[in-house]
Amino acid sequence: MPIIRTSARINAPIERVFDLARCVEAHIATSSITGERVIAGRKSGLIEYGESVTWEAKHLGQTRRLKVQVTEFDRPNQFVDEMVTGDFRSLRHVHRFKSIDDNQTEVMDELVYKAPMGFIGTLAEKLVITSHLQKFLNDRNHQLKEIAESDRWMEFLPNTTTI
Repeated sequence: MPIIRTSARINAPIERVFDLARCVEAHIATSSITGERVIAGRKSGLIEYGESVTWEAKHLGQTRRLKVQVTEFDRPNQFVDEMVTGDFRSLRHVHRFKSIDDNQTEVMDELVYKAPMGFIGTLAEKLVITSHLQKFLNDRNHQLKEIAESDRWMEFLPNTTTI
């Protein structure tokens, strides 16, 4: 099973970064390349433990659907979402957050997945899927950083003025 790990330092408090990472609207805003949209489940606000969301997005030239459920939740340190239905045989995404100081957070993603279709899927993992998902996570974290470090974060977390 491929394991993809990414990390980014964001100049913002851990609570803000954590909440932006689980905010449906912020997720959509940071997925402009794939055109992600929600088609079922939690459609707005902050996704919580036990909730699910079904995303539709364009990846590798095809429109795909992925339903994930939050299976672990420890605000503001970590949450985990896992595939319920989708194109993969399995997918588990761990989002970790570490406070460096009052205004700096390290975001660490660990994505573990398995493609379907046996040997062909394993070949696709090595040739295409892993690099695509690595780029997707890095791009998303870069855009999350831009939002968290600017005043735009207040568009997504309007009821929270102190984080």
